[in-house]
Amino acid sequence: MKILNKMQRRVAIWILGAFKTSLSEGIEAITGIIPIRFHLQKLARRSQMRPFKLPINHILRNLMDNSLPLSISPNPHSISSLTNCQKTATKDHLIDSCTKSYGIFPSFSPLNQEFSPGSRIIDIFPDHFSFNLATKKDKEKNDKTHTQELDNMVLHNSSSPLTALIVTDASIKNDIVMSILHIHIANQPLTKTVHHATFVTSMEAELFAIRCGIN
Repeated sequence: MKILNKMQRRVAIWILGAFKTSLSEGIEAITGIIPIRFHLQKLARRSQMRPFKLPINHILRNLMDNSLPLSISPNPHSISSLTNCQKTATKDHLIDSCTKSYGIFPSFSPLNQEFSPGSRIIDIFPDHFSFNLATKKDKEKNDKTHTQELDNMVLHNSSSPLTALIVTDASIKNDIVMSILHIHIANQPLTKTVHHATFVTSMEAELFAIRCGIN
């Protein structure tokens, strides 16, 4: 990166005829040259999309794609058959492309009944769900009333074995979004899920965690 930045700086100075002490960001902006790190990111994302433009019967698609026709037998060496430990140990370009493709090509059925208003779980059983939001503003204001209401709600629902308490949150760091979901029943932890994703916002990750909790 240091060599590439130095090369691009020389080009920008040569185009403008600027002094060698000029700031790199300034002369790149004036010349209209994209920073080299963003240019490399653009090339990397294009290379990740390239395998998905190949024919469906191509060997690379056979290794990466999980939605092959039923007439094609699944490949035992496909990426989907690898465990998480094997994927981490391999660190191959195809595995990286396959992982990040879910953020580029989200797959869902728009005609599924769950997407139809009135057919969703929350529409069929609206009185079975209660949402209680806790935001950063509540923490900053130190709203004791809101905190007390949440505590009372937890104590009341923890005693009932027919009530599930779901806690969700999402955070973003280094362009990687993490959504967390905790489910408690009768004051006992039932499950905890953690999902990581790229190319999504923290709001989308929170909505995803809420959807998982409802399901």
